[in-house]
Amino acid sequence: MNYNTVYVGMDVHKESFTLCSCKYEDEKASHYQRTQASYKNVLRYLEFLRTIYGDDTRFVCGYEAGCLGYSLYRQLESFNVECVILAPTTMLEQRSKRRIKTDKRDAEIIARSLAQHNYSPVHIPTETDNQTKEFIRMRDDHKAELKKIKQQILSFCLRQGYQYDGSGNWTEKHVKWLRSLKPVGLYKEILDEYLLTYTTLTDKLNRLDHRIEELASKEEYKESVSKLTCFLGIRTHTALSVIVEVGDFQRFASARKFAGYLGLVPGQHSSGDDRNGLGITKAGNTHVRRLLTESAQSYTRGKIGYKSRVLRLRQAGNSPQVINYADRANERLRRRYYKMVLKDGKKYNIAKTAVARELACFIWGMMTDNIY
Repeated sequence: MNYNTVYVGMDVHKESFTLCSCKYEDEKASHYQRTQASYKNVLRYLEFLRTIYGDDTRFVCGYEAGCLGYSLYRQLESFNVECVILAPTTMLEQRSKRRIKTDKRDAEIIARSLAQHNYSPVHIPTETDNQTKEFIRMRDDHKAELKKIKQQILSFCLRQGYQYDGSGNWTEKHVKWLRSLKPVGLYKEILDEYLLTYTTLTDKLNRLDHRIEELASKEEYKESVSKLTCFLGIRTHTALSVIVEVGDFQRFASARKFAGYLGLVPGQHSSGDDRNGLGITKAGNTHVRRLLTESAQSYTRGKIGYKSRVLRLRQAGNSPQVINYADRANERLRRRYYKMVLKDGKKYNIAKTAVARELACFIWGMMTDNIY
């Protein structure tokens, strides 16, 4: 243990940083300081600590994953300052369980977690991965806006007494029907504005999806994306998103560890002989968990062992070993879903989540070459 190491806890916000320091043997943190939100003030604080602890002191800074993303980490690293981003759910004392919460106390908990190594660090993606991740999330934000405007259009039409008699909403016929409506007065202008927003967002999403296809064809992503799209329910957007969100799959020792990182494993509350199972932990990467849960829907329909023409086209060009592994996964997951729902009587969402968890395990196997 290096006793000449000082750990700096940083409770960071948009407007301010609260800083403190402690060593491994210290019971409490010290040298509290509240400053404006700037990496330069962190550097000044470290210089201040150097006058106290000596020039040969090693400093390790840390802050919780949150609103600043990786920006503060990269700024400090550029000045050769060791920095760690802590996963909040793995820390010494989780924020949600704190009965007394102040910025000063949060900074101390971060410093003590660093000193006692009671935390898991957040994986730092490459700059390319991070840029791609932000692009995909931006696209997903527009997708959410499109969903919202669709709901608003349908609600507006219902309030005006218009009901579509066709088989489904947002088909070509349905959109044509919407454009043919003739509400009176200002209602017509309202509907036109809604439809204009709908058209704009639809066109933009098509353009962004095309750009994602281009990004996925880059040399660093092409092979991995091709492998993941061999699974049912995973196309280019989901495959690339999983790759850039996770980064290095080798950092997970097992498939279960990876599923745990996504928050797809069930929790447990046990005491003595009493063992109570809980729902999934929902810890870790929310974005990937949502994507895999959506992908799991593809296993809720269709014949076991059946491969559509579209899936065969996606699998074309991959090695026989990769295709065989994906086919085994697809068949197993479909069979598992039908068994849970039809034979065991499990609820739809429970079965779908179980499929998403196993799909995550198969993805880990594919990305770490554990396919034999």
